Amino acid sequence: MAEKIWEKRQKKKWLRLLRSGDHQVFAEFIDKYKETVFLCCRRLGLREDEAEDVASETFLAVYKAIGRYSGQAELSTWLWSIAYRQGINYLRKNRRQWELEAEPDEQAVRSKEPEPATAIQGRETEKIVWEAVERLPRLWAIAVILYYREEKSIADIAKVMKIKENTIKTYLFRGRDKLKQILGTAFEEDIDGGR
Repeated sequence: MAEKIWEKRQKKKWLRLLRSGDHQVFAEFIDKYKETVFLCCRRLGLREDEAEDVASETFLAVYKAIGRYSGQAELSTWLWSIAYRQGINYLRKNRRQWELEAEPDEQAVRSKEPEPATAIQGRETEKIVWEAVERLPRLWAIAVILYYREEKSIADIAKVMKIKENTIKTYLFRGRDKLKQILGTAFEEDIDGGR
């Protein structure tokens, strides 16, 4: 309990420093979230160079808008929603097709290195599963990634994607069902029991 109170105070202090324009704190903020923002952009189907550009634009937008952040949603959820909108706007502006690239790079498939104790087989399984997620329809994949990898709530995902919660539940259900088809019965227990 005391730890949660301390963590909440630290977040408030950090947010206050971000709002004050503290460049060092903003650099730490970027460092903490750059991979997450980059991966959000890659999930939208942007090439690596495009994702880097959109990620930079995202952090610029965050810097300009941090004073308007209400604190109702988690900071990371708010950041995801900005990255998502920036990516969608980029795609619209450049009239890109809404199709995933055929071969995403390994960094876009895995957001975090597995723990040292994880065996090679575990890393391979993780890679196979996330590659399968890349084959899902775009909105299903985004919902699955936000829910399972980023551990966002259905309510937070609905806010980020500006879609009703029931639609998110449908995307998750259909995404899991499609993953079962893609991966076969070998992973069925992992998919059903994941969360």
